[in-house]
Amino acid sequence: MTLKGLADVGLMSMGHCSVQQSDGLDHDHGTLILLGPDEPAFWGLFSASPEYLDGNPDPMDRWSRRMIDAIATKTGGVAYYPFGGPPFQPFYTWALRSGRAWASPIGFLVHDIAGLFASYRGAVWVPEQLTPETSLSPCATCPAPCKTACPVDALAATYNVDACKTYLATKAGTHCMTKGCAARRACPVGATRRLPAQAAFHMEAFL
Repeated sequence: MTLKGLADVGLMSMGHCSVQQSDGLDHDHGTLILLGPDEPAFWGLFSASPEYLDGNPDPMDRWSRRMIDAIATKTGGVAYYPFGGPPFQPFYTWALRSGRAWASPIGFLVHDIAGLFASYRGAVWVPEQLTPETSLSPCATCPAPCKTACPVDALAATYNVDACKTYLATKAGTHCMTKGCAARRACPVGATRRLPAQAAFHMEAFL
């Protein structure tokens, strides 16, 4: 099953997984289709949207709700989001179950197309049971440059968020702020898909 209109709004299917009772959803059957930015086309569409231009908080979350709610309505499905909690939907688990995303050597999700820039804007539940997808993790044959790319080694063990944010607030951290996380950019998969303006938007929101 293909959701119609994804490319028109800059989204793509990031994979899908079957619903399980442990998901705690209103449905105990069917499939969750995971949606993310179809980069680099996504940024031009989003940055021209009313949500981006109105100056109000959380523009990407508000844009995602408007777009994905409409897609879900057209298909007779139900939209779910990784934001708006607590409680939060288990998108990390759903991504792993999709067969197209894995835990990378630094713990972040890595996707077969988006690499370490994997981003999930929402999911649409459909009643159909779709055939599982399988792909090979890009990490299987990769020397893992992501493990040593961070300038302050914030990903050496567990993610040291404080060290990361402290560095980003300095002049030395400007490169990461304007280009995106150095560890994510080191991934050979998907690194050229994300435009610097989009990376800077996410880094500013993170900081």
